[in-house]
Amino acid sequence: ERENLHGHSFSVYVMFEAEIMENGITFNYGIYKKIILDICQLLDEVVLLPLKSPYLRIEESDKYVHAFFNGEKEKIPFLKRDVKLLPVRNITLEELSHWFLQQLLVHVKENQEHFIHTIEVKIFSAPGQSGSSFWSQE
Repeated sequence: ERENLHGHSFSVYVMFEAEIMENGITFNYGIYKKIILDICQLLDEVVLLPLKSPYLRIEESDKYVHAFFNGEKEKIPFLKRDVKLLPVRNITLEELSHWFLQQLLVHVKENQEHFIHTIEVKIFSAPGQSGSSFWSQE
């Protein structure tokens, strides 16, 4: 059964484990801070729709995205500019943390000189309510 259309405000927590270099630091945190903010911007002030949902069919036209729920009985139109389609099964904390981690890993693999061993991404919908994903170099 489809929930009524509603919104959430999410928070992101990212933890890196990396080697400490000879100068006493791991790497310039500013690099990843900007990347994390850029990823957050992709999701800011838009309706998130899951492309891989077994309960939802998405159709796009020039100006609209239509979401079909409940065996085609319910059709919800959205302006295309107001929607972000994500390759996930559902817009859940677990799926969002996994998606976010995958976006981050693209940049980590391009910067192997930072010697990052593990990454944990947590997405929060409220204090104490989070879903997380973990990556390890090993």
